[in-house]
Amino acid sequence: MLPHFPLSAPISLDFKDELHFMLSKTTDGVSEYTFANLYLFRSRYDYQISIDDNGALIIQGTLNGKKFFETPCSLPSSAVLKALLDTNDYWKCIPESILQEFPSLADDFGIEIIEDRDNFDYLYLKTDLAVLSGKKFHKKRNLVNAFLLAYPQNSFLPLTKDLVGNAVTVLEHWREDKGSDGDYEASREALDMFEELGLEGTVYYIKGKAAAYCLGEPLANGRIFGLHFEKGIDEYKGIYQWVNQSFAANLSDSYTYINREQDLGDEGMRQAKMTYRPCGFVKKFTGKK
Repeated sequence: MLPHFPLSAPISLDFKDELHFMLSKTTDGVSEYTFANLYLFRSRYDYQISIDDNGALIIQGTLNGKKFFETPCSLPSSAVLKALLDTNDYWKCIPESILQEFPSLADDFGIEIIEDRDNFDYLYLKTDLAVLSGKKFHKKRNLVNAFLLAYPQNSFLPLTKDLVGNAVTVLEHWREDKGSDGDYEASREALDMFEELGLEGTVYYIKGKAAAYCLGEPLANGRIFGLHFEKGIDEYKGIYQWVNQSFAANLSDSYTYINREQDLGDEGMRQAKMTYRPCGFVKKFTGKK
């Protein structure tokens, strides 16, 4: 069982079922709030987890030398929240649903709550990405058509254990192209453990050679599919546009939205994500004394 605050423990596979049950009931669709995502980035943020006496999940971590805490599912008791605010530099990734449920939160605890725009998740209608219809998607549609003309011998398969090696080949090529590791460590572990972590993916091929892959999982009780990893080989011009469209077109109709995560304040990434015309954002907020 999860330790009770103020005790805590590192995230491990021992807590998978318990955390998955708690996080799967969240309705906002925050991309960070899945067991897989927390587990894969456990070392980067030194995540520690606990619950309070009311059963509220508490995540504590460190980023750039600053201590933070998160409350993904519900608000902890007033005493625990006060203790967390006193011992951490800030309250990270506050879901919008919590602020809507407790509109006087800032005044009650003497904190400032601000939008964390750099960490807003981009939300797209699945049908928009699948069909790319209308003038607003004219350029994207042209890029996909040009790709299909240049590479008519294309195919894709659902990720299975037998195909992990193909995806790893793409990942290694991606790291070499980028000249940096980026999220390589988490990406590699996600492939090695995709079944155990409940992730789903697709591997894309050109002339039988692996050229891209993507990996994600359901969010918000299955209304949203969260795409955590998407890697491609840059030498195939238009590969990412094709993968984006093809993945959406073949995603189950049970999903209404695709969450393509945040831009982290990178202007180039922000511009690229905006060109796909998001229908909205999964908003996140930061709280500070």
